[in-house]
Amino acid sequence: MRIIKVEAKKAFYPSRLPGADYVINQYIGCQHACKYCYAKFVSRWYNYGSWGEWVVVKENMPELVKDKFVKGVVYMSSISDAYQPIEQKLKLTRRILQNMNKRIKLSVLTKSSLVLRDIDIFKQFKNIEVGLTINGFPLEIKNQIEPFSSSHLRRIHALEKLHQNGVTTYAFISPIIPGLVDVKGLIDETRSFVDFYWFELLNLRPSGEEFRTWLRQNYKRAHDILTDKNKLSEYVKDLASLVRSTRIASRGISVHYQDILIK
Repeated sequence: MRIIKVEAKKAFYPSRLPGADYVINQYIGCQHACKYCYAKFVSRWYNYGSWGEWVVVKENMPELVKDKFVKGVVYMSSISDAYQPIEQKLKLTRRILQNMNKRIKLSVLTKSSLVLRDIDIFKQFKNIEVGLTINGFPLEIKNQIEPFSSSHLRRIHALEKLHQNGVTTYAFISPIIPGLVDVKGLIDETRSFVDFYWFELLNLRPSGEEFRTWLRQNYKRAHDILTDKNKLSEYVKDLASLVRSTRIASRGISVHYQDILIK
């Protein structure tokens, strides 16, 4: 793993992501090395090797957030994971949270159970929500396309533990791949300790040619649905109907091929 240490100019950047007004990225790049990751596009500006082999670390970010306040929701993070493996040693995310104004509305999303380490700081924020990305991939598939993220069970445990400690929780069910992700099963598994849900269809185009080839060769039906607008439209209608039938609190379904959010 190549670590590139840099100095950032500022901490908070305006965001166009649904539900976020600003983003904070203390890391660029991610050790989780998910094969479908949309954030791989940043590699065109950071020519350090393949996705998952390098991470840019903004060392001065804890100082940059001091005495700063922004209105609206701050999302952590959009092109990295704040709790990827190197965070265990560097504690950069923890130091940022310690210095951050506790009146900021913060939304944290991760695939790592390491997030439990910082429950003590989460409790200090006036308005915070912490989410785990879940998809329930069978172990064989997870090892191929999400090799270094926490296991499904550890993510579920993290959600439950956060809820038990009074932290608002959300499940980000993503990426939804037809036939590989059991959305109803994931809702049933988590609804007793999740406050609300986001849903996201796999965004096939930015996932890269390597992943698209893998999906086409191994799960042709899923690939066919995701590449045919008529089939995908039917799938999305069925998914939206399923979500409504569960009567859960849902922030929406992100459907990238139409650039819309179904609520």
